[in-house]
Amino acid sequence: MSSPESTTAELAGRTALVTGGAQGLGRKFAEFLTAAGAHVVVADLQDEKGKEVAAAIGGSYVHLDVTDDASWEAAVAQTVSETGGLDIVVNNAGIEIASLFVNLDPDVSRRIFDVNVVGTSLGIKHAFRTMGPGGAAGKGGSVVNVASVAAHIAFPALSQYSASKSAVDRITRVAAMEAGKLGLGVRVNCVSPGLIPNEMGAGLANELTGMGLFESPDAAVGQVVELTPSGGLATEEDIAEAVVFLASDRSKFINGVDLSVDGGMGM
Repeated sequence: MSSPESTTAELAGRTALVTGGAQGLGRKFAEFLTAAGAHVVVADLQDEKGKEVAAAIGGSYVHLDVTDDASWEAAVAQTVSETGGLDIVVNNAGIEIASLFVNLDPDVSRRIFDVNVVGTSLGIKHAFRTMGPGGAAGKGGSVVNVASVAAHIAFPALSQYSASKSAVDRITRVAAMEAGKLGLGVRVNCVSPGLIPNEMGAGLANELTGMGLFESPDAAVGQVVELTPSGGLATEEDIAEAVVFLASDRSKFINGVDLSVDGGMGM
């Protein structure tokens, strides 16, 4: 997919940390935030890929296991030390594993919630501690969490993923309220992407087909399109535009919302 062509600098002078930034949506977010003027810190477990992305966008890289509190503390400390601040945190890292209830593996369920829910919660924790008054950055900022259209619809074989993304939506709202009550100066919002024709989306279509829920991956995608009033699928660029908007001052009075970028599928 193409990179952004925007030359606007609405995020100039700001530092953005993007989890899961080594590939997929995370990489696209890093590219778009960079195009908007931010210095982007790519945070990931995949060191080689992450460093490649950081080099390509002129950003930085930090190793981060989003499920580990100490890893978050170290990554944020490195970010502030190397860039001088932290203004935007995009909690993008997540996993999607399909399973029918009759085959549900509790260890897989725990892993999904550990990454998608605990990982996002820790990201909020360290964003608040760093960006709030008295923090290492201390100038306030914006947190953007990544939920999913799966949080709003009942789609077969996605029970655990859907539940985890519903939790991300609720966590977002509670975090926004807490930040306001504590006077942290940090806004918290989330985006809910629809199905995207990237590696993750293709993998899901193949999984659902393998379970016998659809005749083919194309049939699975066709079902999604049929449920989408706007027709078609979202692109990575569509979601990245929404993330930049929520990170920027254009959304300065938008707080605690879930911005669906799904063509109306989840309404």
